[in-house]
Amino acid sequence: MADLTNMAIPRHVALILDGNGRWAKKRGLPRTMGHKEGCKTVEKMVEAAARMGIGYLTVYGFSTENWKRSMEEVGALMQLFRYYMVRLLKIASSNNVRVKMIGDRRRFDQDIIDGINRLEEETKENTGLTFVIAVNYGGRDEIVRAAAKLCRDCKAGRLDEGQITEELFASYLDTKDIPDPDLLIRTSGEIRLSNYLLWQLAYTEIYVTDCLWPDFNREELEKAIAQYNSRERRFGGVRG
Repeated sequence: MADLTNMAIPRHVALILDGNGRWAKKRGLPRTMGHKEGCKTVEKMVEAAARMGIGYLTVYGFSTENWKRSMEEVGALMQLFRYYMVRLLKIASSNNVRVKMIGDRRRFDQDIIDGINRLEEETKENTGLTFVIAVNYGGRDEIVRAAAKLCRDCKAGRLDEGQITEELFASYLDTKDIPDPDLLIRTSGEIRLSNYLLWQLAYTEIYVTDCLWPDFNREELEKAIAQYNSRERRFGGVRG
């Protein structure tokens, strides 16, 4: 276990939760059991991150591409989502966690949209960890939606082309008011971004572990933070 006593805790940690299906397959279980176990790991990591002093924790819950999976798997994921939204409300209340969803929620059934809205509304005054869940989210889709909103404001005369800066564009993204991630953790050994937070990860440190997501725990999180502390972040500059 890493000793974090004298280490810098990243303000914002982003997670790609990979390996649920492989975890289930190794055990001769259906993929849905892997997703269910993965949800339990999310609960544990929210509590661990809150206690460690991480300010923001963002997880890739359901991507815009995940709709391409079988109807059975998508349906099972939606049922899990319904169940864990209720669980998450209890966890957020007991850990002073604020919950925020990013992505285009309009494609979900109305009861899921209502559940998302309730989670955000009932936790908005909490002052601890901000837990961000990316649902029906894709980095390219987010940028396209932001560009469309920007174009509408320019066309309506609310904005002039000369006013557009990186900071202004970022304010049109789903993650406005959320700092860019300091550390991205991807489980199961895959080395790709999978259309996740493409704008926000420009200078994020990336940590990949072979650990499958359902097996991820506080010790694995501490290893990632220790590795993060061993790196020098220069944000495109040079060492002095």
